[in-house]
Parts: sequence; C-alpha cells; structure tokens
Amino acid sequence: MAEEAYERFAVVANQRSSYLATFRAITGKYPRRQPAAVLGDLVASTPGQEGRWFAAAKDAKLYDAAIALAGRSPCDPRTLTRAARDCAQTEPAFAVEAGMLALHWLVQGHGYEVTATDVWAAYSHAMQAAERIGCGDAVGERVHQLTADEVAETVGHRFVAGILGREVGVS
Repeated sequence: MAEEAYERFAVVANQRSSYLATFRAITGKYPRRQPAAVLGDLVASTPGQEGRWFAAAKDAKLYDAAIALAGRSPCDPRTLTRAARDCAQTEPAFAVEAGMLALHWLVQGHGYEVTATDVWAAYSHAMQAAERIGCGDAVGERVHQLTADEVAETVGHRFVAGILGREVGVS
C-alpha cells in the first residue's frame, strides 16, 4: 500500500514551506524511492516552475539535474550563487554552471532587490571554479557574450553589463 499512498498522496500531504523541505519530507517518508524519481515526480507536479526544485536536486547531489532545472525556468540568482560558492572546491564544474545561470537570470531581470554585490558574487564564484578546472578563459568568454548581447537589452542586462563591463571587456 506504500506505493499507492505515494502515488495518491505524497505530493499533496507533504507540502512544506519550501520546495527543498517538501523534497526532504517525501524522501524521508518514502526511503525506498530513489531521490531522482521523487524529484522527477515533484517537478512534474509544478509545470513551469522547474527552477524552484534546484536546491532539492543540489541537496540530493543530482548536480546535472539541478543545472538542467535551473536552466528551464527562473531560479533565484542568490540560490544559484550560494551553490556556486559552496561547491567551487568540491564540484567545480557544477559551480561554474550555477554561477553562469545566476548571471543569466540576473541579466533576465530575476532576483529580489539585486545589488552589485550579487552580480560580483555570481561572477567571482563562477570564475574561481572555472580556474580550478582550467577553463577560466572559456568561462570569461561566456560571461562576455552574456553581457555583450545587445539583443537582450533589458534593465537586468544593462545592470549586469554595467557592473561587469570593464572586467569582461564590454564597453
């Protein structure tokens, strides 16, 4: 009956104050279920909000899934920046992508009361991780492209480009 209970009630009965807390509650109650399967079910239950499950995927060490989710729909740039900071030494490839996604969503205008410190943090953590794995130049070029893209001329783009412009060679 555990299977039926999971299928019918797990998502509804275990809603918590955050997506991560919901994921933890369900994986705690259903330990026989693989975390990746639980995550997939949760993502399917919230179409269009895939990025909100980023922290749950990171918590489960499903790094590729976390990056994919954060790329599909908006994810809080500060959450992505913290992930880049926390994983720069242990999972540098993941940290690079998390930092780049933080910059991407900042350019798109996402984030609450964003400051220059938020932009610099995302950039510096991504670059630190990139240097650790020997791809600093390539990541620097990706940042340059992100900030130089005149097609994406939004308030977020102008803000990020204004902060990082000199650093990445955008005038």
